[in-house]
Amino acid sequence: MSLTDELRLLPWAGPEGKPCYLSSDGAGFMSRLADNMEAAQLGLAGELIEEAQQVLADRAWTPGELHLLTVQLTEALANAHRIAVSRGARLPMPAFEDSDALDDDVM
Repeated sequence: MSLTDELRLLPWAGPEGKPCYLSSDGAGFMSRLADNMEAAQLGLAGELIEEAQQVLADRAWTPGELHLLTVQLTEALANAHRIAVSRGARLPMPAFEDSDALDDDVM
């Protein structure tokens, strides 16, 4: 297991935009802070999706509104991607290495 497999990618960037990682068992203050930040980011993304659907359905937008919406959606997507990467890295590895076995079970 590499060092990055043992670290949690946090939902915020450090100085100069570099990724922040946490070495923890998941029960401390920083872990709870990261959990709360992820929940807030995902909640805001859900609200933004609803807003985008409404703006697009109204068909009465200005170029500035579309630009702002695009910026906000891009930020929300980047946050959601970061959360997915962080959570995926913390999933346990499967007990077997045969990827064909996974394909056979899905129908």
